[in-house]
Amino acid sequence: MILWRKPPTREDDVQAFLRLAAALLALALAAGPAGQARAQGYPEKPVRIIVPFAAGGPTDVIARIVGDKLSAALGKQFYVVNQPGAGGNTGTAMAAAAPPDGHTLLAVSTGFMINPSLFAKVPYDPVRDFAPITIVAVSPNVMTVNPTVPARSVRELIELIKANPGKYSFASPGVGSTPHLSGEIFRISRGLDLATVQFTGAGPAIQSTVGGHTPIAFTALPPAAPQIREGTLRALMVTSETRAPGFPDVPTAAEAGLPGQEAYTITGIVAPAATPRETVALLHREIVKAAALSDVQKRLDELGFTVLAGTPEEFAARIKVEMEKWGKVIRDAKIGAEAPK
Repeated sequence: MILWRKPPTREDDVQAFLRLAAALLALALAAGPAGQARAQGYPEKPVRIIVPFAAGGPTDVIARIVGDKLSAALGKQFYVVNQPGAGGNTGTAMAAAAPPDGHTLLAVSTGFMINPSLFAKVPYDPVRDFAPITIVAVSPNVMTVNPTVPARSVRELIELIKANPGKYSFASPGVGSTPHLSGEIFRISRGLDLATVQFTGAGPAIQSTVGGHTPIAFTALPPAAPQIREGTLRALMVTSETRAPGFPDVPTAAEAGLPGQEAYTITGIVAPAATPRETVALLHREIVKAAALSDVQKRLDELGFTVLAGTPEEFAARIKVEMEKWGKVIRDAKIGAEAPK
């Protein structure tokens, strides 16, 4: 099954540029002279962007890029606070409880939409408790191994795991993340004796595999990109429908013999519910402008992201679609987690 619509290809670039330009023009016309002024003097103080995972993962990378651009555009510091725990629920609950004044934002990934189906109970509602601002980018997941693992393809890795039951495990960046689900679908679909080791973000998961503690890792592509280029990790496949632009030698899931296992990580920005609409509109406008900058697009492309900025309404609709879609995957695969404390 296809778990996410195909991201824009290079052939879509012209149309994407025209859509983005039209969106920026519409924003400017709708705002008018008054709209160009700061929304109620916002921001009045530094703004924290909560990342509910450890530093180094795709959500963290996006949050820091967005924070730097917002700091420059709005004249106050937008700083990242990493608050990992309970598969992202700890930091998400903190953001949900924050004053809805625009001075606390939350960087979210697809786990934000998955957790309500994965956990028996979560301390927030993605639809009720948050005001979507925009999706920023999407990225495929990647399967990597420590270079000492004697497998240079997915087929060879499957044979190796089957020949050594109980020996191999894979590192996951968090319960319910799309890389975690990619790993579980891989394990279940091939009937493998493969243990799952959970970490509080992509950074720790990657370091565990680089260090040889967990021989295999499923993470989003961006945080693993430096190690793949350095050769401290070997990439066996990406979970996209086409090869990642920065990694043309890494096969797709279908090319590796795993059709139907395409999956992507969405990264976006939300605010607590009841955040003033004019503040949400201002943040949306500035983030979309930042996403259109050539240096941002170049940086994200190098890391394996595809920019996919849209409107708050589009993000709200996508949240509902992803919740329903991943809920079905979790039920069908019988994947669950303990309720977060």
